[in-house]
Amino acid sequence: MKKFFPVYVRVPLIFFIVFALMEYFVDSGDRPAFIKYPMVSLFLFVFLFILIAIEITLSAVNRVMYQLLSPEEKAKLEHEESLSFKESTWFKNLMQKLTKTSPIEKEGELLMDHDYDGIKELDNNLPPWWVYLFYICIIFGVIYVVRYEVLGADNQEMELKKEMAQAKIDVEEYLKTAPDLMDEKTVVLLTDEPSLAAGKEIFTTNCAACHRADAGGQIGPNLTDNRWILGGGIKNLFHTITNGGRDGKGMIAWKGTLKPKEIQKVASYILSLQGSNPKDPKEAEGEVWTDESTPANEAEATAPEATAAIKK
Repeated sequence: MKKFFPVYVRVPLIFFIVFALMEYFVDSGDRPAFIKYPMVSLFLFVFLFILIAIEITLSAVNRVMYQLLSPEEKAKLEHEESLSFKESTWFKNLMQKLTKTSPIEKEGELLMDHDYDGIKELDNNLPPWWVYLFYICIIFGVIYVVRYEVLGADNQEMELKKEMAQAKIDVEEYLKTAPDLMDEKTVVLLTDEPSLAAGKEIFTTNCAACHRADAGGQIGPNLTDNRWILGGGIKNLFHTITNGGRDGKGMIAWKGTLKPKEIQKVASYILSLQGSNPKDPKEAEGEVWTDESTPANEAEATAPEATAAIKK
């Protein structure tokens, strides 16, 4: 591996693999794992720092050992390396283009005049990969400034606000037609026969015990007259069935038993019973309720449907 992947390739590769595995196997929620678990990340950074130090040290030792070899041993070693890399010439050429490193035999030509306690420096040029990356960063910076500061493109915060606003609109549109997510603000009265038939079945199963099968009232109040304890209309009726009646003596909340669509159907069925005059009805309770949003002349014509609600 060391022959095919130099230290400057091998160490970053190991660094990436370790953190990729950490991100894959650690459940960190909506934050990167190395941020959510800083102590683990610190340990990995220390480990990788030690690994880099070892790699650099071994590389330096190998250079020193190479200098101590005799010319015959150097020639033999170079021959063995040439055989090892014979099938990977493309990789060597690529790395040579990216790094422009000089052969170790020519390091003497690169030595600078500086001498610090026997330590000398090499006058190496910047590697092309670093220069290219530097130019790319400059180009990216110019494009970024022009796009966001000059042309005024949306930044991440503005994009988030727009997406949240659009999501709110989408949710509101969905709630208008989603049967199992309707509430007293979006519910509408049903008048078709299949819905009323389904509502009658739900009423017979769950409500007749207290209100009688004909809704004339027994334990619960009469549901066929025009007086209501908790307000009338499909919206109030839906709310009352969903959340229950008066505290301590009213009807239980049915939201845990019936779905919103089922509550809509049974409420619509109850409204259809207005003025049915059952036999021996229970005495009327509550007050007469009228829909204030309906014009007076229209309210008189549609009183049986617009002024009904459950009382408990």
